[in-house]
Amino acid sequence: MERKTLILILLSSILLSGCWNKRELNELSILLGLGVDKEQDQYVVTAQVVNPSEIASKKGGSGKAPVVVYQSKGDTLLEAARKVTTAAPRKLYFAHMRILVFGEKLAKEGIGGIVDALLREPEVRNDFYITVAKNAKAADVLKVLTPLEKIPANNLFNSLEASAKSWAPTEGVTLATLVNNMTSNGISPILTGVEIRGNVNEGANLKNIERTKPKTTLDYKGVAIFKQDKLIGWLNESESRDVHYALGKVKSSVGNVKCPQGGNAVIEVMGIKTKLAANMMKGKPQGSVRIKVRGNVGEVECKGLDLTNPNSISYLEKASETALKEKIKLTIGHVQKNYQIDIFGFGEALYRSEPDAWKKYKKNWDQTFSEMPVTVKVDVSIRQTGTISNSPLNNMK
Repeated sequence: MERKTLILILLSSILLSGCWNKRELNELSILLGLGVDKEQDQYVVTAQVVNPSEIASKKGGSGKAPVVVYQSKGDTLLEAARKVTTAAPRKLYFAHMRILVFGEKLAKEGIGGIVDALLREPEVRNDFYITVAKNAKAADVLKVLTPLEKIPANNLFNSLEASAKSWAPTEGVTLATLVNNMTSNGISPILTGVEIRGNVNEGANLKNIERTKPKTTLDYKGVAIFKQDKLIGWLNESESRDVHYALGKVKSSVGNVKCPQGGNAVIEVMGIKTKLAANMMKGKPQGSVRIKVRGNVGEVECKGLDLTNPNSISYLEKASETALKEKIKLTIGHVQKNYQIDIFGFGEALYRSEPDAWKKYKKNWDQTFSEMPVTVKVDVSIRQTGTISNSPLNNMK
């Protein structure tokens, strides 16, 4: 009996011994932003690391940056990341990464190797967003200090989320979504672009965030189109919003319509439902996009528009439907003609609805997509006119 008790005590002591691979915080560099560029045949890794003493400090104006940027080169991503330790006193810790930025040059050559390395790294989670530096290096993006948020990587993460929720030209793409779209035959990946406005050197200076209007800022601009793992082109801000309407990813946005007697009315989009489909029609694939928009009147600068009259509301609905429908059709046509790549997922929709037909078109789907007719239908329903109906400004003489 005593022998059994002794064995149980020994086993319990082993189970209660703690984590065998634990590491103290003071042994790690907490990485929040990672940038990857390509110079000749080498990868350039830029790591935006938290400056813990500055973040924890309760004293304002200490004169130190909230982050430290380290950089190194290597033949592979992992080699370059490990080489950071030649400059940084601690090993990089990836578990809290907020943003991953690809330089445009690297993105054009291919991001497949980087994605593979990140998927294999056990510390890397799936809760960070991925962007492409437009007309810039990823390193330069991560050097820019930003206002409001002390840590620029957090600023990029939160700004991307806020823009996707309230304006809709952007989307926060995670590693899992990127991999799924890269490996699918029925949809190609897109990533939001980030642009540097101003001078990079000034943006890296603390004085940049001491001004009421920083000289250098980071703005999300347009969408990068990929064919498998290679960047092949860009869509502008307006086209990016059209894509997100077609994909049903618009949570909130605004749009303008012309009024009959001059001026504009602003319709605030409060929610949408999108059905994107592809079916066989007369032996050939045909796509369709049906969008139901729920909106409110957000602003009125029209002459003689009586919002108490149901006909006025009906006019705004029809005008909004026509404007949005034409914009989406133009953007789909632009992608078909100039990029010949299915970023919408019509291929996946055909696979779901016509699996036998998909087998026939799967191999050359992008070519089929570029020639496929697509119909767009938009229904707009205006629920409210705000806290007032007609503007009191109409009574001004």
